[in-house]
Amino acid sequence: MATGKYLRWKDAQGNEFRPVSISGTELLNDRLLNKSTGFSYEEREAFNLNGLLPPKPQTFEDQLKRAYQGFLSACSDIEQYLFLRALQDRNETLFYALLSRHVEEMTPIIYTPTVGKACQEFSHRYQKARGLYVTADNVDSMGEMARHFAGKEIKIIVVTDSQGILGLGDLGAGGMGIPIGKLSLYTLGAGIHPGHCLPVALDVGTDNQDLLNDPMYLGIPKKRMKGEAYKLFIDKFVQQTKLHFPKAVLQWEDFSKSNAFNNLAKYEDEIPSFNDDIQGTGAVVLAGIIGATKIKGETLGEQIFAVYGAGAGGVGVADQIFAGLLKEGVSHQAARDRIFILDSQGVVFDNREGLDEYKHRYAKPVSLASDWQLKEDNKADLSELIDNVAVTVLLGCSGVGGAFKENHVKKMLDYTQRPMVFPLSNPTSNCEALPEDIYRWSQGQAIVATGSPFDDVEYDGKPYRIGQGNNVFIFPAVGLATIVSGVKKITMEMFTTASFALADYVPQQDLDEGCVFPRIGELKAVSMHVAKAVLKQIQETDPDGCMCGKEIDQELAAHMWEPIYLPYRRV
Repeated sequence: MATGKYLRWKDAQGNEFRPVSISGTELLNDRLLNKSTGFSYEEREAFNLNGLLPPKPQTFEDQLKRAYQGFLSACSDIEQYLFLRALQDRNETLFYALLSRHVEEMTPIIYTPTVGKACQEFSHRYQKARGLYVTADNVDSMGEMARHFAGKEIKIIVVTDSQGILGLGDLGAGGMGIPIGKLSLYTLGAGIHPGHCLPVALDVGTDNQDLLNDPMYLGIPKKRMKGEAYKLFIDKFVQQTKLHFPKAVLQWEDFSKSNAFNNLAKYEDEIPSFNDDIQGTGAVVLAGIIGATKIKGETLGEQIFAVYGAGAGGVGVADQIFAGLLKEGVSHQAARDRIFILDSQGVVFDNREGLDEYKHRYAKPVSLASDWQLKEDNKADLSELIDNVAVTVLLGCSGVGGAFKENHVKKMLDYTQRPMVFPLSNPTSNCEALPEDIYRWSQGQAIVATGSPFDDVEYDGKPYRIGQGNNVFIFPAVGLATIVSGVKKITMEMFTTASFALADYVPQQDLDEGCVFPRIGELKAVSMHVAKAVLKQIQETDPDGCMCGKEIDQELAAHMWEPIYLPYRRV
């Protein structure tokens, strides 16, 4: 019985196999089916592979050893990235098996921070086609493009217009590296078969003058499409996606802050979709905060939050904190009062002209600062906020490296014995403070988590593991739960549930050591734990809906793919 084109079939005797209709070089060039030197003698005979491969078949273990040796021989992180991408393009099964054995070592290579450099150098290091490049000229032909795409039965799409790549900004066509990397994590963490994944880059031009001046640049060498033309293009893309990929979940990724909020608001009721920069970031940060409150023996409602950075990520964090406070029983107004957001002009007050719409809900009345000592009337920077408000939680979403200073952390110690200080910006160079500095400034009392991976830190003879608030703990699980359940809308409640589930996963031993996130190496177990919680919430909130009467573990197992070789049978 088949469980999908790329998954396991069973014959009448219960033997698992995969039916394959192609042969020869066509089979060797199919990254989803290629076993390379792993084809058995019988398979070589059945699929016309004799003479096309070295004579001796290799075991899967030997292939993995050879691949790992190749990875280690690469002389830099970008060379390791290119090695893994080349392996992925040749043999998806071997690629994911290798990743699953070296998750902590390789995740920073296939995604942050190395993927940022890969996106910057995309046009100069381009290797092989992957994904769809959608432009104003071909958006109406997505159906034809889809027919020629290697993957079928698309279940998850990650799409970017490449305007806000990590902390690097507009990278044009090079942004394709982000959807490719994110989807690799969907497969690694949530077991979604790579053949069901579709990376999409919307090439609407670029405002990056360095790219426009580069004769090697592979994207459209024009300034970015904006205004109504851009909105019309996005609408065409969504309608074509609904038509040609009707079962797909759509993840918006690395759009500019205004477009991120606008696209999410316009289409979240039209197609199962979410924005990882807004909702995924918010959910993972809330999980870390919940863990930190457990360490402190306090509640969310006892904290005062300063979110430094009011872009998509920062406001998404504020939104999820707000949802978490409501879940605790805090009133709407009291929850708003406890959250301060800051942008490049400082604390967001309600008297500011031209204030972005998505910031309004956290804008504070300027009268609040009437008795503050300010360098400039009606403007308060981070130091002035902390000097006047009992901030206990400081969250960095700004992309401004070194923005958190010693005086900020020391002042927080006046308000709480255990301040939470999370410098979350990526890549590492944009981190608001180094963990070792925060521990030193706070004499080891701060609870620290970061967005980028950091090595353990020792302070005063005590080791500290730096928990990484990586969105990968959230988005694969939410995407998987959406696919399994078939819900038509991804709600805020799903992400809030994911936050509490992730916090619940972290063992007391880690909390006792001041660490609020699990290790990346536990990604698959984390994803299953979080996905189960989200599916349970879906069942409880809609008892007569799509999950009615279904056993969650069985439903998840039916959607899981393991990177192993099955015997092939010719059809």
